[in-house]
Amino acid sequence: MSKKDIVIGCDNAAVAMKNTIREYVRSLGYNVEDVGCFSAEDDTYYPLVAKRACDIIKESGYKKEGILICGTGMGMAMTANKCPGIRASVCHDNFSAERAKLSNDANVLCLGERVVGMELAKKVTKEWLSLAFIDGSSTPKVEAMMKIEKENFK
Repeated sequence: MSKKDIVIGCDNAAVAMKNTIREYVRSLGYNVEDVGCFSAEDDTYYPLVAKRACDIIKESGYKKEGILICGTGMGMAMTANKCPGIRASVCHDNFSAERAKLSNDANVLCLGERVVGMELAKKVTKEWLSLAFIDGSSTPKVEAMMKIEKENFK
C-alpha cells in the first residue's frame, strides 16, 4: 500500500496534539501538510481549518487524506462531512479507527485532545494510517452514502 500525503489541522484547543501527531506521522514516513492552527492564541474557528484541509484533499483528487483535531473531534468531523467527497470519522480507539477505514472508507480521521491522551492518539492514528479500504461487502454501503451526498449537493 502506498502512503498517501496527509493534511493535518486543528483549532486552538488542540495545538499540542496536532504538533505531536504531525511529527509522529512524519516519523512513519508520510508527507504532512500542516494547515494550522499554529498557536493556542490563534482564534481561527475549527470549521475554517476543517474546510481548508478538505479543500486541499479535494484539490488532490482525494489522493491526500486528513487528520483534524479539536477539543472533542466532533466539530471537525461535522464540518468536514459537509465537504464533498469527505468521509470523516471521530475515532478514540483502535477499533473505531479500523472500522472507519475498512467499513466506511474514511479519508479524514478526527481526534479530540480533551478526550484521548497523546499515546492513545498516536496508536489510533497509526491504526487508521495502516489500513486501506478494500472493495467488498462494505462497498455498496459506501456507494449509498456517496449517492446521498451527491443528491444533497445538487
